[in-house]
Amino acid sequence: MTNDTLYRETLRPQFHFTAKKHWINDPNGLVYFDGEYHLYFQHTPESMIHGRTTWGHAVSTDLVHWKQLHTAALDVDETGWMWSGSAAVDHENTGGFQEGETPSLIAFYTAGGERMFPGKRCIQCIAFSNDRGRSWTKYDGNPVIRHIRAENRDPMVVWHAPTRRWIMTLFMDENDYALFSSPDLRSWTHLQDLTLPGVSECPDFFELPVDGDAANTRWVFWGASGGYLLGRFDGRTFTPETEVLQAELGANGYAAQTWSDIPVEDGRRIQISWMRDGRYPAMPFNQQMSFPVELTLRTLPDGVRLCREPVGEIERLHAGTRDWPGGDLANMAAEQFRQRYRSGEISTYAVTSLHEEEDRLVLADEGDLFDVCMEIEVDDGKGFIIEVRGHRIEYDAAAQSLSCFGRSADLHARNGRVILQLLVDRTSLEIFGNHGELSMSFCFLPAAANHSLALRADDGGVRIVSLTVHELRSAWDVS
Repeated sequence: MTNDTLYRETLRPQFHFTAKKHWINDPNGLVYFDGEYHLYFQHTPESMIHGRTTWGHAVSTDLVHWKQLHTAALDVDETGWMWSGSAAVDHENTGGFQEGETPSLIAFYTAGGERMFPGKRCIQCIAFSNDRGRSWTKYDGNPVIRHIRAENRDPMVVWHAPTRRWIMTLFMDENDYALFSSPDLRSWTHLQDLTLPGVSECPDFFELPVDGDAANTRWVFWGASGGYLLGRFDGRTFTPETEVLQAELGANGYAAQTWSDIPVEDGRRIQISWMRDGRYPAMPFNQQMSFPVELTLRTLPDGVRLCREPVGEIERLHAGTRDWPGGDLANMAAEQFRQRYRSGEISTYAVTSLHEEEDRLVLADEGDLFDVCMEIEVDDGKGFIIEVRGHRIEYDAAAQSLSCFGRSADLHARNGRVILQLLVDRTSLEIFGNHGELSMSFCFLPAAANHSLALRADDGGVRIVSLTVHELRSAWDVS
């Protein structure tokens, strides 16, 4: 790998974060500070498979263009490997680690792990940084929470202003979690145990307004697989008001975490996931992150639900845009077919292929980076199909469901219409339905030499309300 090929490799995602080299997994330590979004991540710096785990580090000023820093932010030590955790700004210097006028960043992480280090049970530790997250000093009084049971790990810590306490959510074992509080980052008191059926690992815990109303909020308790609870929290007890709900409905989104300390004037809750189990043959890296999403709570027919949409910064990558006028999909596809046939573009197709082509509205013949937005009106239970680089997304209007890569999820037409946004990268597809009511993350290998993007409705009864395809430029600055 040379400077000429770095970030230009055939299967390198072009607007999803990947490490320069080697294995990555969970996002860790997401914190905004001094104009930078920090993305720490589980990193095996000398192997293409999961192994000796450190915290890697990348920074961005816009959530789109990332620069990986060279050193391991948290490296293996005598306590064991560096497992997942979180980070926050200690604005009030509750831990006493601050030097000068600038607040310290605090990292919370799990160390140890008996699977690799017999006798070294998982413990919870902290570290602090006084140089904008570039280097970290591990607290000499670690651990701040000793081993409790099993592989207790993945501390997520937030500041709860009403009680002036730090709140830690910790994965315990199987589907069990616990909450702790601390006034000073060093001494922690157990508050509560929780069980989330079907959910394990990597908790997150945050408050959001319902329908944008700051006077009406709920707390979200999130687990690695995208299952979550909604409820209320008074600084001591989290009281769930729902059963476990599911926000991530795809096959590959996992271990999502949100950024702490987003400025009040921004006000968003922003999340990123590890897109696990992707395949990248013959590449110098392994695994990728999702594109960041904004989280909101909205009141839907089934109740208050967590919605996920790509952050607006995706527009920074828009390189070319094509809009289609509204109209009957079948008629639009047929007219396009006639124009392409008359021009000789498809004159060499076999007869059976011609019939198939007549039903397809071709959105792009080449390219592999797209942001696609569409609003589709479906009548009489008719559905439609989106073709993405040799793969199919199918909407079944009768069943009110969307299917892709063997996964199906409910997506109800609102006033007879379905809204979809697709983010297409070289090796991933993220689908968002009805402004984030549905979100599905997938990794894939594109069909050989197939760069097509198309829309079809074999049985008619489908009308395009709006359709926009943005071609995207690469986010990697390789100059």
